[in-house]
Amino acid sequence: MIDLHTHSTASDGTLTPTELVKLAKDIGLDAIALTDHDTLAGLDEAEEAGRACGIEVIRGCELSLESPRGAGWLHMVALWVPRQAEELQAAFDWVIEGRRIRNHEIVAKLRSLGVNITYEAVAARAGGTIGRPHFAQEMLALGVVSSLDEAFKVWLGDRGRAYVPKRKLKPADALAILGRAGATSILAHPFILGLDLPGTETLVRELQAQGLDGIEVYYSEHDDAATRAYKAMAERLGLLASGGSDFHGAVKPRIQLGRGKGGLHVSTALLDAMKAHRRERGLPV
Repeated sequence: MIDLHTHSTASDGTLTPTELVKLAKDIGLDAIALTDHDTLAGLDEAEEAGRACGIEVIRGCELSLESPRGAGWLHMVALWVPRQAEELQAAFDWVIEGRRIRNHEIVAKLRSLGVNITYEAVAARAGGTIGRPHFAQEMLALGVVSSLDEAFKVWLGDRGRAYVPKRKLKPADALAILGRAGATSILAHPFILGLDLPGTETLVRELQAQGLDGIEVYYSEHDDAATRAYKAMAERLGLLASGGSDFHGAVKPRIQLGRGKGGLHVSTALLDAMKAHRRERGLPV
């Protein structure tokens, strides 16, 4: 069993890369991919921990991209990101600078709404890349909200009182960068696009023409019907099937590493198929 979609303290998870890899080993996973948001910062540590623990670690990341009109969030998981990925890092630097500006704007909005929050407190809580979960944690600690869910529903979510949109790459640009880097690109949690199946397939075909390699078929929030539909779509279009929990640790307590909400099972055979696909194209595994 494997998990190809996880997060650490390098972005908005609560376990360090080392702790995450050790947990993966402890629960019996064969391999894990660290896919933090818009950063490569935790990958060297995760790889080192994998060598020490005796578990395969795949270098990855997750990109938040511009969505087409009418769609929800469009995220891309990249796997087998090389150690030298200057173009991808430059793109992340652009995104992160936009995020820094956005985070200050969120603080300003919250303070204008009477929330006594500071950028410094949120940054200290993050310990790395600041994301909205860190704002939610600080608001919970301040007693402004009674749960992390409330923080997002009322304040930080897309319809929240202090929501600020973030800077994102265009899908075509991101896929071109990932292709030049030799990474494998996977459309993450397609259900979150908010499209019906025909609309999702139309978008997936467009992304495939731009270089998309696969779809995250197996995911914590996918029910059996969705999993079957995305699996059939991947097979119909000749795309790789991937899967992962989207584990974040304490900020998403219902999501377990490798098991999602309890019913997730991502077979090692998917990883074998990805490796074969890469070898056919002369890419390292």
